[in-house]
Amino acid sequence: MKKVLSTALMAVTVSALALSGCAKKEETKPAGSATPAASAAASAAPSNNSGKDFKIGMVTDIGGVNDKSFNQSAWEGLQQLKKQTSANVKNLESKSDADYTPNLNQFVKDGYNLTWGIGFLMGDALKVVATQNPNAKLAIIDNVVEAPNVESVTFSEQEGSYLVGVVAGLTTKTNKIGFVGGVDIPVIKRFEAGFVAGVKAVNPKATVKINYTGAFDKPDLGKAAAATIYNDGADIIFHASGSTGNGVFNEAKDRSKNGKKVWVIGVDKDQSLEFGDEVTLTSMLKRVDNAVTRVSKDVIDNKFQGGKVVVLGLKDDGVGLPETSKKNVSADILKKVDEYKAKIISGEIKVPEKP
Repeated sequence: MKKVLSTALMAVTVSALALSGCAKKEETKPAGSATPAASAAASAAPSNNSGKDFKIGMVTDIGGVNDKSFNQSAWEGLQQLKKQTSANVKNLESKSDADYTPNLNQFVKDGYNLTWGIGFLMGDALKVVATQNPNAKLAIIDNVVEAPNVESVTFSEQEGSYLVGVVAGLTTKTNKIGFVGGVDIPVIKRFEAGFVAGVKAVNPKATVKINYTGAFDKPDLGKAAAATIYNDGADIIFHASGSTGNGVFNEAKDRSKNGKKVWVIGVDKDQSLEFGDEVTLTSMLKRVDNAVTRVSKDVIDNKFQGGKVVVLGLKDDGVGLPETSKKNVSADILKKVDEYKAKIISGEIKVPEKP
């Protein structure tokens, strides 16, 4: 029987994971997502050198480590770990799926204490490497690899996406909204399903146009998809497409320069920090950084749990909206977001995982 366990993900310096379901339960009250001030304080804290003898490696999917989104968030988590513990951290970028297995194997063969595979697409390769190297410790984001030496971390993306759907549905002036996805895989479908459900919950008259580009690393495809959707009258696009989404932002910025007011909802990170408040309505945070930091630190603290599956949602502060949402989202809409968040956490609203 597959064990799917929930966890409470806390801010980087006070994170703890809570197991539920078939396993013994350990509970710690979540402290909430780290504020920018808290993150800065954590970054400034001196290292305790507990990880100076540890090596942690991370293999990206084809989006690259500087995708301004998913992979970059994971790498920032390892950089935070280095600041906290003096651990040695390194990343290898995959240019194609053929690079996944050799990149993972390179860290394992070099004696790394933990090897991360970042992204759903790396599941098969990580399973092979884990099976061939039963004494190695590995972890993966966004997929479940059933092996005794692998810890898997997934997210309830549909829950956070529902909330940005509420924002979009209450903000749109045209009742036309877009969604740009990367590769058509289950994790991106969760983004789509939650977003559409959130829009419809507050604005049944609104329509959502869906466009999958088939790539996480093609900004030009993102720009073309955004152009098509905006040309059809949409004034807001939510993207879940890695660095492909950079093209969505670029298209919005080009239109803004020409006097056309359109919005983008970012993903994974607070993308207003990269692309500016002029076009970024809000972002759907996915705390990959916190998850990577926490599991990696568990290895240093001898608390790594191979075979464990962690699922992070709203109640765990694993997904949500950034504080910067207040810049462009009205207080009334944010109040409505909080109401829906409470209903999701209480179970009153069950957000669909599939369109």
